[in-house]
Amino acid sequence: MVRIAQTEADLRRCLPALVTLRPHLSPEEALEQILLLQKEDRYVVAFVDPDEYDSSETAAPAAIGYRYMNLLFSGRTLYIDDLSTLPDQRGKGYASQLVDFVIAEAKNAGCSAVTLDSGQNPQRYDAHRLYLNKRFNIVSHHFALKL
Repeated sequence: MVRIAQTEADLRRCLPALVTLRPHLSPEEALEQILLLQKEDRYVVAFVDPDEYDSSETAAPAAIGYRYMNLLFSGRTLYIDDLSTLPDQRGKGYASQLVDFVIAEAKNAGCSAVTLDSGQNPQRYDAHRLYLNKRFNIVSHHFALKL
């Protein structure tokens, strides 16, 4: 089952998966950044909450962070910032469930697109296969200038 994180306790359950994707952040730094993103940028975190066990204090096996944006080139867009599964939970379809969830959320919100950026390295190839299997297209290069 996919749930939206509603409380700080829910967010803390998501941190192990999210920090796996963002290892430059400690769990506390990630939580601080997520809370700021929620306040300023309408950032939403959803997570897989398996029914097999009492999961109220167990780390979520996978989490996704996203936001709604209005862009001149695509209109109302759901942008996926973060999608990550704990290493020992990969291959169980959790990321696929989360992508399906946000696609449905985007449709319900009247979005015309779901977009994301993904690193270009061999460690991301499984994620790329997932996106392509979900009918995402590679449509641009992402450029960045570190300041």
